Amino acid sequence: MRAALRSPPSSVSIPVSAVEAPASALPLRAVLMMILSAALFGTMAILIRHASEGMHPFQIAFFRSLFGALAATPLLLRGGRALLHTDRLGFYVVRCGIGALAMLASFWAIAHLPLAQAIALSYSSPLFVTIGAVLFLGEIVRLRRWSAVIAGFIGVLVIVKPGTDGFTAASLVALLGAAFSGAVTISIKFLSRSDPVDTIVLLTTWLWVPLSLPAALLVWQWPDASIWPWLIAIGILGTGGQYTWTHALRLAEASSLAPFSYLQLVIVAVLAWFAFGEVPDGWTALGAGIVVGSSLYIARREARLARQRHREALAARTTPVV
Repeated sequence: MRAALRSPPSSVSIPVSAVEAPASALPLRAVLMMILSAALFGTMAILIRHASEGMHPFQIAFFRSLFGALAATPLLLRGGRALLHTDRLGFYVVRCGIGALAMLASFWAIAHLPLAQAIALSYSSPLFVTIGAVLFLGEIVRLRRWSAVIAGFIGVLVIVKPGTDGFTAASLVALLGAAFSGAVTISIKFLSRSDPVDTIVLLTTWLWVPLSLPAALLVWQWPDASIWPWLIAIGILGTGGQYTWTHALRLAEASSLAPFSYLQLVIVAVLAWFAFGEVPDGWTALGAGIVVGSSLYIARREARLARQRHREALAARTTPVV
C-alpha cells in the first residue's frame, strides 16, 4: 500500500540512453532487500490497525511521517549535508504530495477493511501504472497487456463485490490509494537514476511531515500514553521498509523483484489471523490471485519489451554508417 504500504514494483518505460544493460542474474542482495521490505511493511500494517482502535488513521499517518523522518535523520551522519542536494526538488514536492495522499487513503482503508482485503486491493497499483504510462508517458500498450489490465480489474471487482452486502466505500478508498501509489512507483524509478537512495529516503520522509499535517489537524486529539510506542514503531518500520524497497529497486529490475514483494500479502494475512482472528474469505483470496497474476504478467511483459528495446538501441549504435 504505497507510501504507506508499498505496491509491487512496476516496470516503467525509460529512455534507452538512461538504461544500463540488463543484469544476467538477479542480485541476491536485491532479493533480500525486497523480502525485508515486505516484512517491514506487513508488520507496519498490523500496527496501524492496532493503533487505529484508539486514534484516527490521518493522525497515525502524520506520526508515521514524523517518527519516520526522525528515524531517517541519522543518514546525515553517513552522507553529510551533501545528501540534501538535489536538482529535482520540485519533483520531490509533487511526488511526496501524491505519496501523502496515497498514505492517507491507505491508512484509512487499513483501519476500515479486513487487512487481507485492504492489502490485496493495494496490489492493483501496477494496473494503474500501465494506464498512467499510456496517458502521461505516451507509451504504446498492446492487446496482451490491456488484457492483463482488464483481468486485474475483474479481480478487483471480485474482491470488492459491488452490489452486494460485502461492498463498502472503504474499498474505493483503498483503490484510490493504489492509484496514487502507481504514480509514486513511476517517480521512484526516475529518481533512483539520478539521486542516491539515502537522498531519496531522507527528503521523502522529511517532506511527508508537513504534507500529512493538515489532514491530521482536522481530527486532532493527543494520543494516549499507551499508543505512543506503536506510533514510534510504525514510523521506524515505515522508514525501514521504504529504505529497503528503494535500495532493492536500485539494484535490480522492478519486474524481477515483483514476486518477492507479494510476500507482504502472505505476511499480513498470517499476522492478521494471529492478531485479530481475521481469516480472508474465498472471494478475497480468488480476487487477490487474479490481481497478483495480472500484475506479474504486466511486469514480465514490460521487462521483456524493455530488453528488446535495449538490444535494438545497441544494434543501432554499432551499425556502421556507409
